[in-house]
Amino acid sequence: MSNFFKHKGITHPLLDQYVLNHTSQESPLLSQLFRDTYVRMHHPRRTSDHLIGKFLEMICRMINPLKVLEIGTFTGYGALAMAAGLSEKAELHTIEINDEMQPFIEKWFKESPDSIKIHLHIGDALRIIPELQDTFDLVFIDGEKNQYIDYYEAALKKTRTGGFLIADNTLWSGKVLENDIPENDHFTNGLKRFNDHVQADPRVDNLLLPVFDGMMIIRVNDR
Repeated sequence: MSNFFKHKGITHPLLDQYVLNHTSQESPLLSQLFRDTYVRMHHPRRTSDHLIGKFLEMICRMINPLKVLEIGTFTGYGALAMAAGLSEKAELHTIEINDEMQPFIEKWFKESPDSIKIHLHIGDALRIIPELQDTFDLVFIDGEKNQYIDYYEAALKKTRTGGFLIADNTLWSGKVLENDIPENDHFTNGLKRFNDHVQADPRVDNLLLPVFDGMMIIRVNDR
């Protein structure tokens, strides 16, 4: 893709703006949350943005899940985007490990009419997931990158046959292509192991999309 646009004289910033110009507008609430995240948070780039949020909302509208699990809330942008695409009967459980984030997250959830659909859990996802009583139709994985395989295995046990898991950041700015990755680059190594693990898993079908920072879409087969 990059070579095509280079030869055609289209730069990536122009392409990004074109995509934004041809995507439904961000809601005022999500726009304010995004700005507040960049003003108040360390590492604000961890948040989902308008395009990722709209992608997640559209996925929810397409498959109409009744039970959704998100691993990695951060400031709540992704959760609110998905909740906007859920039916009134649906529920979204979202897990954030950093308890210092809780007041910020809850403040923004209370601003949304979709907050009634959302259940926030604070703590380690690997401890919380086994305790959840629901079977999920959709799981969005966006937590610590070196734990993706552990999240995947825990969530897979709670995902119905025919359900979907989506893992974010699976291309990691292209670093997954590199050889000789330092041992202390835990996130890149973790993501490479995760991608290989899913590819070799006969329990699922998977599609790695080269959009955003890489989205692995996984469908659970009969087990």
